[in-house]
Amino acid sequence: MIDISVTLALAGLDLGEFADKPTALADGQQEASTPLWTSPDGKVSIGIWECTPGRFTADRSKSTEFCYFLAGRIRMTRTDGSTEDLGTGDSLLLERGWTGTWEILEQTRKIYVIYGG
Repeated sequence: MIDISVTLALAGLDLGEFADKPTALADGQQEASTPLWTSPDGKVSIGIWECTPGRFTADRSKSTEFCYFLAGRIRMTRTDGSTEDLGTGDSLLLERGWTGTWEILEQTRKIYVIYGG
């Protein structure tokens, strides 16, 4: 069960230590995240993620992800070269099979829901 006291303060929730982003395209980019809930079968996870400026590859070939941006600004580039700029208050659905890159233009925090079933 999700703790309601946690869901009331997602923008300021402590995510713990930042670590190097494994899919970063240059050194120095870092991320932190904390899970809020995972379904008993492990197919659905909800959490908070934050990342520092930089570029990284993103691959949703095995899952679908919904994002709601609490803070920051990103530029998302699809493999066909088209781009989309998103920021605070925007939401996004990355369907299974989506691949591309994200450029974090300002430190970004999002709520994510990932379905990997």
